[in-house]
Amino acid sequence: MVATLLKAFNIDTGASLHTPSVGVALVALLVRVARADGVYDGAEIDRIDRLLVEILAERQSFMDAAARIKPHRGVVRDNARIEDIIVKIKSECEKHGLSPAIAEPVWRTLIDRCIAYEFRSYDARKMPETESS
Repeated sequence: MVATLLKAFNIDTGASLHTPSVGVALVALLVRVARADGVYDGAEIDRIDRLLVEILAERQSFMDAAARIKPHRGVVRDNARIEDIIVKIKSECEKHGLSPAIAEPVWRTLIDRCIAYEFRSYDARKMPETESS
């Protein structure tokens, strides 16, 4: 089933596991849903996607809050915090049967995108101060 899904989504199976791949994450999600009852259910994937959007929107709101309270742009990216998050995610993987080889690159991509968003949010908030000086 995995090979069929990888082919159907044109996912490069030769890519490094360290390279973030939304396609591989999608296949993992599809396999998990199919494994749950032996039948692929597109409606369940849609439901999960809606939940993911809701959760990611909540996570994004914390990036806006962080951009408001951080004293300077240099503290937006916190490498120690990133590694702490990854350790915690890997621990959760063990509890839920998710392969860390899938979760880690997905979370690293999520974190990178959130940091980029936070930089934009920080810059947008601080720009008027700079322009009025």
